[in-house]
Amino acid sequence: MRTSHAVRFGRTAPGIVVTDLATALDFYCGVLGMTKTFENGDPVGFVIVERDAAELHLSLDPSHRPSTINVAHLIVDDATALHDHLVAAGVRIVKGVRDHDFGLRAFVLADPFGNRIDVGEPI
Repeated sequence: MRTSHAVRFGRTAPGIVVTDLATALDFYCGVLGMTKTFENGDPVGFVIVERDAAELHLSLDPSHRPSTINVAHLIVDDATALHDHLVAAGVRIVKGVRDHDFGLRAFVLADPFGNRIDVGEPI
């Protein structure tokens, strides 16, 4: 099967599984400063949060267990400032902020459900 190179891909919106939407919104909106822009279900089981060009899709699954893989990669314009804000807020940092030879200043955080998010700033 051939892939059409004429098709342009846009931004992606990774799905993140959470066990409690209220806690998720406290973190993603309260700590990361995102805004809830959509919800679905009765009771609600799916929420979209956005900030600037970033969009995350939060899905409720009470049986979710954390993984050791990163579920999303977030590009920001100041990784150090975000890192310091998250540390002050008590967020678990899995890998501390540092410069990498692949051109990013990066760190990895864990949300309240153990989901790992890689944060990078082009350098």
